[in-house]
This record gives sequence, C-alpha cells and structure tokens, in this order.
Amino acid sequence: MTFGQSISNGFKNYVTWKGRATRAEYWWWTLFVFLVTLPFNIIYNVGSQAGLEAALAAGDQAAYLAALFGPTYWLLFIVTLVFLLPSLAVTIRRLHDIDRSGGWFWIILVPFAGSIVLLVFALLPSTEGKNRFDS
Repeated sequence: MTFGQSISNGFKNYVTWKGRATRAEYWWWTLFVFLVTLPFNIIYNVGSQAGLEAALAAGDQAAYLAALFGPTYWLLFIVTLVFLLPSLAVTIRRLHDIDRSGGWFWIILVPFAGSIVLLVFALLPSTEGKNRFDS
C-alpha cells in the first residue's frame, strides 16, 4: 500500500471498525498524521512560550491560563480532533490484522507498559490468510 492509498483509506474508513489494516497502511497513516500535526505543535509551543514564561515570572495564574489556552491551543485542538476517529479506526483495524480484538486498544491506558504493548502489536506482521476479522 502506498502513502497516498493509506491516507485515502484512513479518511474513507474513518469510522470503519471492521476489517483489517496492513502494517504499511497503519504506519503510512501514522507518518501522515505526524507530518500534518507537527507544524501545529511547533506553532503552539513557540506561540505560547513567551506568554507562559512571563506569567510564571509574574506569578499571574490568569495570564498563565490565557497563554496556555490561547488561539494556537484551540487550533491544535481542532487539528487533533480531525485525526482522532480515523486514527482510532486504523489502530483497531491494525489490531484486527494481527488477529486481536479492537478491545486491546484500551491497554494504552496502562501507564508506560500499555504504550509499549500497543507499539509491539503495531510492529507485528499480519496473520497469514483469513482471520476472524475479515469482511
């Protein structure tokens, strides 16, 4: 699967919880999300840094919150929301591809170890032939 195909599948199947997503589809989608959100993260960090430092130096909580939740925060929040459902769906379909239930996604709530387990699952090769999650 190519980079463009995985992006297309990610948006086309943004709430499709059935089926499978290959390793290539998952990692191309992850790269795409990273590349798109990176500039917004940089803009937020650079844009809020001066205000946060000034508010901390002055001990002004209201100014600190204003700098923390300024316009660049809300821009980053909206961009993150755009990718939330498609990313969740691709991750669940990736779990299906290795013959795991989508419920395994919730292991991410286990501090530190959960993220490592989910990463290992994402790195595993696809199950050969058909599995219980094939459409």
